[in-house]
Amino acid sequence: MARIVRFHQVGGPEVLRVEEVPTPEPGPEEVLIETRALGLNRAETEFRAGRYGQPSLPSGIGFEAAGVVRVVGTGVEHVAPGAAVSVLPAFAPGAYALHGDLVLAPAHAVVEHPPNLTWEQAAAVWMSFTTAYGGLVETAGVTGGDVVLIPAASSGVGIAAIQLCAELGARPVALTRTGAKRTALREAGAAEVIATEEQDVVAEVQRLTEGRGARVAFDPVGGPGFAALAAALAPGGIAVVYGTLAGEGTPLPVGDVLAKGLTVRGYALFETTDDPARRTAAIEYLRARLATGALVPHVGATFPLDRIADAHTRMEAGTHLGKIVLRT
Repeated sequence: MARIVRFHQVGGPEVLRVEEVPTPEPGPEEVLIETRALGLNRAETEFRAGRYGQPSLPSGIGFEAAGVVRVVGTGVEHVAPGAAVSVLPAFAPGAYALHGDLVLAPAHAVVEHPPNLTWEQAAAVWMSFTTAYGGLVETAGVTGGDVVLIPAASSGVGIAAIQLCAELGARPVALTRTGAKRTALREAGAAEVIATEEQDVVAEVQRLTEGRGARVAFDPVGGPGFAALAAALAPGGIAVVYGTLAGEGTPLPVGDVLAKGLTVRGYALFETTDDPARRTAAIEYLRARLATGALVPHVGATFPLDRIADAHTRMEAGTHLGKIVLRT
């Protein structure tokens, strides 16, 4: 038997249950993994609540896992039993359920991670760093000297974006609601920190850039605050929008878009992970930098698997820094 997390109705964290199910068997192009750690993501809280994808009830949950390969299905040649692997979110919500102690994953999403990573770090890599890579490297073309605005900077993707910008020679400016996380974000690599509820974002960016503005905004929030991001961008700048955390409409600041020739570009992780060539390029780029320690997954909180509801509650509270990880 295997333990997995399931929910029988959509709702709050309390609907999650750890249940026993028969041990799964890998089919063609599938890998059975004995998990050691599981990464938690905002998308899973939305999926559980019925706001992301269409759960087929009862539904499993989970996009990220790290562990040891137990069995591989036919056609799997790139990993073998005993390999230490982690899973890239490269499948539709609900297609696979990775929050359990023994899980199946599609072979194309299973990656041998660098051996210098702990299990917790390995479970915290791919959603955050691939999203940051796709939005900043592939889409915005961030390069040395760019000033990059990073709202929700204390999130897993936010911390990954800060590190990636620094590695590229850019100047990451972390945006966070209050100054409570200012020191932690500085320690995570942010060149500057702006508390959006305490400071004037546009005035601060103008001051930090000597009036030039930022070239890139990497935004998972949207909502009314998007206008300030557009106003803080330099002529020819780009806003890469990859989420709607604000939970309300995002008015388009047409005046700034027209006057400064701005690009507003939506980005979704699956643009990268659904394309075999782009997926391979992202894995190789990130794995090389993880191996050298240039990029380091930040685990901000850990919970045992049987406290999955508490982990979701913590995720929704937004008080953590970096990734929340479950231990199995």
